[in-house]
Amino acid sequence: MTTKSIAAPAPTSGLGHSLKPRQLTMMGLGSAIGAGLFLGSGAGVQAAGPAVLISYLIAGTLIILVMWALGEMAAANPNSGAFSVYAEKAMGKTAGGTIGWLWWLQLVVVIAAEALGAAGLLFSVWPVIPVWILALVFMVVFTGINLVGVRNFGEFEFWFAILKVAAIVIFLLIGAALLFGWLPNVPSPGLSAFGDFAPHGIGGMAAALFVVIFAFGGTEIVSVAAAETENPAHSVGKAIRTVVWRILVFYIGSVFVIAAILPVGSDGLKSPFAGVLDIAGIPGAGTAITLVAVVALLSALNANLYGASRMIFSLSERGEAPRLLSTLSGAKVPVAAVGISVAFGFVATILELLFPEKILPALLNLVGSTCLVVWGTALVSQFILRRRADRAGVELPLRMKGFPYLTIVGLVLLGIIFVVGFANPESAGQLIGTFILILVIAAGCFLNAKAKAGKETHNIR
Repeated sequence: MTTKSIAAPAPTSGLGHSLKPRQLTMMGLGSAIGAGLFLGSGAGVQAAGPAVLISYLIAGTLIILVMWALGEMAAANPNSGAFSVYAEKAMGKTAGGTIGWLWWLQLVVVIAAEALGAAGLLFSVWPVIPVWILALVFMVVFTGINLVGVRNFGEFEFWFAILKVAAIVIFLLIGAALLFGWLPNVPSPGLSAFGDFAPHGIGGMAAALFVVIFAFGGTEIVSVAAAETENPAHSVGKAIRTVVWRILVFYIGSVFVIAAILPVGSDGLKSPFAGVLDIAGIPGAGTAITLVAVVALLSALNANLYGASRMIFSLSERGEAPRLLSTLSGAKVPVAAVGISVAFGFVATILELLFPEKILPALLNLVGSTCLVVWGTALVSQFILRRRADRAGVELPLRMKGFPYLTIVGLVLLGIIFVVGFANPESAGQLIGTFILILVIAAGCFLNAKAKAGKETHNIR
């Protein structure tokens, strides 16, 4: 990406602007490094073997292109509604409202899942406080953190992300020592696992692609948080440049180590980081990585509550949600927006505890493919808005290189992932559920826009 000297417009909402560049960077990094990497990467290796690295490279390329596109738009128009606002500018109010509500619904469902997941993991190593109490405590604590001001939230998320990054660095060092045979009394497996690089062929790689793509979900929150930084063009540009290469290093590096040490069919793939550390003879590895996974889930919960509250705040400001939700506290926090976002999480958590494994799986199935829709909308919006700006001779503070070709490459990769998804019965059900939800939301947004237009016409008369 290239940066121009022209300054980006200041955000127009009444939100605070005290997020620091380092906080924005670590927020993007931390939101992408979650349980999907610590606990879910084993499923990708199981599906494709070492060839899962190709799936990660494809998914990583897509997220880089999406981040560049979002960065260009966020620098030019920093707004807490981010891709929802850009979709509205590019394709109209119904498109903008639909993608905003869809992303909000995804986050509030995931908040409940993360609270329960973190509680369950913590209970597995510390069976003292019941899971339901731990889950509710997590929800209360992180609601409080989100209400005390964006600077405090950013600092908390910064240190959460630091812990996760430190854990990955330590893991990579131990993995390298194991592969090179530097650990005493532990034989090196070498790279023998790569002899059977793709045990399940192209089908396995395709199945793994749809599994690993969701591990990168969450990075789009950088474009939402840009509205609360002092210098969006500089902050967003730096965050994106830093986040994309670190994500690739951490993800590709970690998965390389896992694929080299844990063969397909290994029991260690159920918790791959712990499996590798066990082979390395590190005592307490299982407990340590479980606690890291708890931190990863709580960090994601914290960031997702922030993102959900800012999105519903933006929808309220634009008349797509009740006006009450754009009320700000003295600390410039959208209190009502935080409240409504976490309320759904509380209800879903309680229902899931009353009816185990029935409520959340159904909800997650509806919103499971939301990140793909958000990314696709972001790429289409950037394509339209960039062409519009170029025709008008508008100087952009941040420009995506290789336009329009790289944007088109991103859309092609996304199309391939959708084709792969529909070819798999399990993911096809997720995609169909998500598209049905989109149609319902779009119908509501369209009717809302028509009703407003009718009121305005009546008032004029």
